[in-house]
Amino acid sequence: MILYPAIDLKDGEAVRLLRGEMDKATVFNENPAAQARAFVEAGCEWLHLVDLNGAFAGEPVNAAPVEAILRECNVPAQLGGGIRDMSTIETWIDKGLARVILGTVAVENPNLVREAAKEFPGKVAVGIDARDGMVATKGWAEETNVKVTDLARSFEDAGVAAIIYTDINRDGAMQGPNIRATADLARAVSIPVIASGGVSSLDDLIALRDCGVALDGAISGRALYDGAIDLSEAIRALS
Repeated sequence: MILYPAIDLKDGEAVRLLRGEMDKATVFNENPAAQARAFVEAGCEWLHLVDLNGAFAGEPVNAAPVEAILRECNVPAQLGGGIRDMSTIETWIDKGLARVILGTVAVENPNLVREAAKEFPGKVAVGIDARDGMVATKGWAEETNVKVTDLARSFEDAGVAAIIYTDINRDGAMQGPNIRATADLARAVSIPVIASGGVSSLDDLIALRDCGVALDGAISGRALYDGAIDLSEAIRALS
């Protein structure tokens, strides 16, 4: 199981939000590329990047720090937030991004997900963010009547590389991940599932690893910044 350190970008800085609320941001590093390098030096295999401003704007906003990370780090990175058309997908992949994450557009324009996954095999993931089992979009600001499992199953034959499942109520709250919901989703689909939201300790990571169904990985942010999880130790435990 891969541990994906998270770098959430807001106004050019590495921040963490509490339950996705933009006005509850804590700045952890004014230099996101330096933060990324620190994660790489600790041994991470992947980086998870989110353009928070972009998620609300519907287009890339924090392109400069993302490009700096791609230039300066030699591990693959995945990016979500504001990626809602084929041109943006192609641009990011051309710039060296290993995987784009399509969230809002997966609900509003699922055909784009299918088209992109076909055009760029292995480079397209679907981000499913949810409150109480229902999908939320546009930077978590809008809730839908779409069930998580229904959305995930609709992409079974699309060739997407992974589903990144975030429990919004757990995100940044340091209360532990929603292991049951994550495991239930992984059982419901054949697409690899990455857990996100609430991972606050090594015990949480081990619980996800041992949840009874194989997960591709888990994303952690605040716990790494706060020191609640030692990245090198966690990578050793999960490998």
